[in-house]
Amino acid sequence: MRTYIGGQEAVSVDEFIELALGTPLELWLGVEGENAEERAARLDAARDILAENPGLPDDVSRVAAQVIEEHAPELFNVVPLMRRRAGRGAVRKGAAA
Repeated sequence: MRTYIGGQEAVSVDEFIELALGTPLELWLGVEGENAEERAARLDAARDILAENPGLPDDVSRVAAQVIEEHAPELFNVVPLMRRRAGRGAVRKGAAA
């Protein structure tokens, strides 16, 4: 199955997130080994983007909720549990019972 966002194909999870956000994922999460100056610049850029797009956090939350809802069984490997019937409890014997 192919996934397209804004006419571009997302070939990986990171690319899907980047296309959905409209910004590189590293802008929000940082990169390993960045120094204090790089981190400050990255956070300033992120603040500017949020100031220009105040609805971005809500949009991201909505997209994440939709993805979770659509793919919950695969994401969480959900398996229905069997319920015990009333009155058919396990009988325990011994000192621990």
